Amino acid sequence: MHELSLVCSICEVINNKVAEYGADRVTEVRLVMGELSGIDETTLKSCFEMIAQSTPAEGAEMLIKRLPIKLRCRACGNEYESGIPFGKCPLCGGESIEIISGNELYIDSIAVE
Repeated sequence: MHELSLVCSICEVINNKVAEYGADRVTEVRLVMGELSGIDETTLKSCFEMIAQSTPAEGAEMLIKRLPIKLRCRACGNEYESGIPFGKCPLCGGESIEIISGNELYIDSIAVE
């Protein structure tokens, strides 16, 4: 369950920001997560609730924005969204592609009081 270690890191960042800005309580945490991140949202949120107990983030809402998978064809440069499994480029049929979006995981914002 790598979600637990991710939440520990997220909470560390939150706690550092709370201390830096002298906030009392975190009300909301917004994450951006790519479709290829391999993270289960439900597990992530459950781990957050558990780890945030007795911290300024206890009771904070975790909101997650999902980013689609975006690919670029190395043959023609076409950029397009895709699901899994990746197929050929819809423009030229090329099979050599690179992932340009979909692996992200970062804290977008933290709302405090």
